[in-house]
Amino acid sequence: MQKVSDGSLKVFGVEMNGVKERDFKSKRADIGFVFQDPGSSFDPLMTIAENVAEPLIVHKKYASVADARKYVAELMEMVQLPRVYMDRFPHELSGGQRQRASLARALALKPSLLIADEPTSALDVSVQAKVLELFKRLQVEIGFACLFITHDLAVVDMLADRIMVMHKGQIVEHGDASQIIEHPQDAYTQKLLASLPVPDPRQQRERRAQLHRLREQE
Repeated sequence: MQKVSDGSLKVFGVEMNGVKERDFKSKRADIGFVFQDPGSSFDPLMTIAENVAEPLIVHKKYASVADARKYVAELMEMVQLPRVYMDRFPHELSGGQRQRASLARALALKPSLLIADEPTSALDVSVQAKVLELFKRLQVEIGFACLFITHDLAVVDMLADRIMVMHKGQIVEHGDASQIIEHPQDAYTQKLLASLPVPDPRQQRERRAQLHRLREQE
């Protein structure tokens, strides 16, 4: 793990620069994580039910997986997975299904904040769209804040209310999503947007020309 060298970050009022585990332990249940590769984030020797129930057992919400089974089944339905998948192992699910199960686990403790690190980058485009729609629906229904980390500005445009663009470890631009997408100020943001594919061939040629001009200015 990379040690903090400078700066300040507070999470739920706790300063993270130099934080001690005992000072942050009580806040962990308020944060859910969805990782880039759901396959490697699950224990392959545990069933989906056991993996989803794990944070509930760790934080002593339930004494055992058997006790948590009814709630885990509700979580599975919430992310649009059949209950019969509970007794399957991670390798028996598709990438999209594993990511839905990962989302169920992340929401098991009803967190205030969900951190999603490139959660759709390993999925096919059609599966990506379905998972992103699920993110949007659950955020509205449950009301959690979401920090969505991605290189795909098409995903950002679909999900984000506010955008923060980082380049070489520095925040180069931040603001309302519509403002950043429609009127980017920083050259790096402009290049990111110009590199996005669009279905209109004429608009695509204009974007490529814009990207070429921006690269020439470097």
